[in-house]
Amino acid sequence: MGGSSAEREISLISGAAVLTALKESGVDAFAFDPAEQPIWKLAGMGVDCVFCILHGGAGEDGTVQGALDLLQIPYTGSGVLASALAMDKIRTKWVWQAAGVPTPRSCRVAAADAGAAVVAEYGLPLIVKPVREGSSIGVTKVARLEEFAAAFAQAQTLPDCRQEEVMAEEFVAGIELTAAVLGREVLPLVRIEAPEGRYDYQNKYFTDVVQYHCPAGLPADVETAIGKTVLAAFDALDCRGWGRADLILAADGSYSLLEMNTAPGMTGHSLVPMAARAAGISFETLVLKILAEARCG
Repeated sequence: MGGSSAEREISLISGAAVLTALKESGVDAFAFDPAEQPIWKLAGMGVDCVFCILHGGAGEDGTVQGALDLLQIPYTGSGVLASALAMDKIRTKWVWQAAGVPTPRSCRVAAADAGAAVVAEYGLPLIVKPVREGSSIGVTKVARLEEFAAAFAQAQTLPDCRQEEVMAEEFVAGIELTAAVLGREVLPLVRIEAPEGRYDYQNKYFTDVVQYHCPAGLPADVETAIGKTVLAAFDALDCRGWGRADLILAADGSYSLLEMNTAPGMTGHSLVPMAARAAGISFETLVLKILAEARCG
């Protein structure tokens, strides 16, 4: 838990919740923060496995997963390849497009003055965001061409973010949904209603203005179809254990996947625990189910 990414604060909150659940379930667990001590120290601590609840950065992009593979310590969630792919939104889309998974058009943006060309291609509004961040950090909805340069600059202010790691994405209007995957099961979808569509970092974690609906209230055949697509997207990236896909359901019934999270939040505002509750799975049972899938490789 913790780590050094821009999502450190949320990881600490998630980690505290997971640690409490593990201890209350009788698991001999302790917290380990790789920002405070080197991860190789785990090798001498008699660790059977790691519950990886690091968000963003090296904790979710395959770096920590590779280190744990070398230490031969099993860990929860996806392996190196899937973690690296899912963290990189551009390459996630390349894989999904090749696999026939619907996803909005996007491109890498190399300079702040590229706005005119991007707007000509995708229209307005459009989304500008870092390629390798989560929790909506650094994401801007650009409504006017004049806003593009500032949005580009904001996406570059994050740790380890270079020019070529900013992307522009076609905006798709519709209902915001999230789909949690646990093992081989897609849990009930969650429908998100944020004020003025602002499902940003602050509203995700630190306010109660967002409304969540689970079950989502969709027709059963639509939810089933979305679930099959989410599993296909999960498999295309070689994900395992658990994860969460974010998507948009348009008015015409089409849907587009935005990204895949391989270590989703486990805070009081988080969506995987919410979907699990709707499926009759308590938080403690959810944590144990995720832990049971821990492995190397």
